[in-house]
Amino acid sequence: MTVVTESTDLLPNAGVIQQKRVIVVDDEPSSREALCALLTAEDLDIHALSSGKELLRRMPELAPDVILLDVMMPEMDGYAVCRELKQSIAFQHIPIILITALDAIQDRVRGLEVGADEFLSKPVSRLELQARVRTMLRIKTQYDQLERMLELRQALSYMIVHDLRNPLAAVMLYLQLLKRKGGVSPEHIRYLDMATSEAQKMSSFLDDMLMLAKMERGKLSLSRSPLYVDHLLEQVRHKLAPYADAQGVTLALKTQGQSYPVIADVALFQRVVENLVANALKFSPPQTTVTILAEYPRTGQPDDIASTLPAVRLSVLDQGRGIPPEDFVRMFDQYEAVHMKEQGKAELGLELAFCRMVAEAHGGRIYAGNNPDRGAIITVEM
Repeated sequence: MTVVTESTDLLPNAGVIQQKRVIVVDDEPSSREALCALLTAEDLDIHALSSGKELLRRMPELAPDVILLDVMMPEMDGYAVCRELKQSIAFQHIPIILITALDAIQDRVRGLEVGADEFLSKPVSRLELQARVRTMLRIKTQYDQLERMLELRQALSYMIVHDLRNPLAAVMLYLQLLKRKGGVSPEHIRYLDMATSEAQKMSSFLDDMLMLAKMERGKLSLSRSPLYVDHLLEQVRHKLAPYADAQGVTLALKTQGQSYPVIADVALFQRVVENLVANALKFSPPQTTVTILAEYPRTGQPDDIASTLPAVRLSVLDQGRGIPPEDFVRMFDQYEAVHMKEQGKAELGLELAFCRMVAEAHGGRIYAGNNPDRGAIITVEM
């Protein structure tokens, strides 16, 4: 066992198998020493701290596997420290054992409410402490192994998608060459156009997957510039109008409020609009309308109110059979397959997951609902 006091610096050793790290937090020196002594038989790297505030400050540096946290501490008690850690995306997976002299049911319930994983009552039994720490270490180890597997899967998916782009680009090139070749009948040209269209869809699909991978890795940097939304929407409508016409669907564009430039990543925003409109067309019956609605909530508002409102609210409305309410949230999850009743189709969610991540990267949000009379509405606010 290695016991480290508050003043010791942490120096990671590359290539060395690290011991599991346990952090003991207690404002009483005698209690800290006693807890460390009870774990002397374990092969652990133990660090003792005197306050919850110091723990919160040093969490990135300490990187603990288990935290033993005293409840009754001045300034910030164990409940408050536990709550803050469990609300942190970076640290909420780390097991916390609350150690307390309080034994009332309401005290344990309060600990559960703030996210504690285990409890120990003072005076602490050596055998019980060691058993609880081992259990929490097993849980943390399983979590770490799962994280590594997920990272490996994401890296493998990224490589596969990246490698698919080159042969797909070659397919699209050869299709164009065949189309330009003389002596091709009009019927065969139509087939080539259909094949090219499907290849372009696949290319967009791969681009979305690569973009999602970059977002998940935190490697996507937004290229922000002034965006004139009305002009961009007209470009998207013109681009997708032939697809709408082929399905017998009308593609309409509406604006509410005085437009103004919006600061955003233009390329990503355009992809969001195209994905939402393409998704609406996919589930729109013939002789219906898909409407692209742009709203500018800040128009005419005082500065203090305008700053609390989204810069633009973009909605895409269709006249299909709508979305089941239980799917309003999970349809934006890339790993979900949401069944759409009409035409027996399943929406895999990748396009919508891409839209969600772009909206969130801009500090906005995306949500779904249904028209009171007919159809679905998907709205992006940024």
